[in-house]
Amino acid sequence: MENVTTVNEFLLLELTSTQELQPVLFVTLLIIYMIDLFGNGSILVVVILEPRLYSPMYFFLGNLSCLDICYSSVTLPILMANLLSAHKAVSFLGCITQLHFFHFLGCTESILLAIMGFDRFVAICYPLRYTLIMNLKACILLATVAWITSFFYALMHSVMTARLNFCHSLKLNYFFCDVKPLLELACGDIRLNQWLIFIVTGSLSMAACFLTFLSYLYIIGFLLFKNRTCCGLHKALSTCASHFMVVSLFYGTVGLTYIPPASVTSVSQGRYVAVIHTTVTSLLNPLIYTLRNKEVKLALKRQLRLQL
Repeated sequence: MENVTTVNEFLLLELTSTQELQPVLFVTLLIIYMIDLFGNGSILVVVILEPRLYSPMYFFLGNLSCLDICYSSVTLPILMANLLSAHKAVSFLGCITQLHFFHFLGCTESILLAIMGFDRFVAICYPLRYTLIMNLKACILLATVAWITSFFYALMHSVMTARLNFCHSLKLNYFFCDVKPLLELACGDIRLNQWLIFIVTGSLSMAACFLTFLSYLYIIGFLLFKNRTCCGLHKALSTCASHFMVVSLFYGTVGLTYIPPASVTSVSQGRYVAVIHTTVTSLLNPLIYTLRNKEVKLALKRQLRLQL
């Protein structure tokens, strides 16, 4: 029988053991975080203040911007603080809380991306019925379902992880608190936790990913068959290519991190994948989905003129 350790805190892994690189990494993460806050914050403010952007598409974009601000705030401040701290520790409650919000916001984003894909599908393929299908009540209902479903999904992981006993070293082989590195420190039977990651997380991710790509594939097919010209092909690709890039990056990193069982993909191999997942996707979303949009750029300019 292994001795069970009373857990008060976990020690987090350093991003790098090279002391000279730590200030460089801190500045890099700080710049990424500030750009993320400014970009997504600007979009959120404009969507709220600009009456011309009161439409289903911008309602979901506002949700996405709010989500990305929270998502990056779950991990980046702790990563930056640990770069400057000699004692890279997080309390047990703080660790479980971070785990909960990381999965809560990540799951919400995956569902929200699927909803946004469906919104674009209806707008392009059924423009005359768009306002009828994507009315305000339907938009609020879809967003509410995304947030509530994700909350209980994350609650499942946080509760099942918190109930574990820990009998190994309390030094996490990761940069922040997540399910798989915590399972490495647990003693006893963790098969249920592993199956929850493999089945529940994998199923949710693949279902949301499939629905997202299906919507954009229908859009491309619709544009190509309706406009059988090079112009139609260009329009289809320009409509969906950048969205494909963000969605592929998001689900690619999720798949590399969570879908394979722990015995197949070691946690150490997913460290840098996790850093990309928590930083780059939140940074790209405002650039891809909104700042390239003419209506958003005009709204930003109007709001700036009003403030000046």
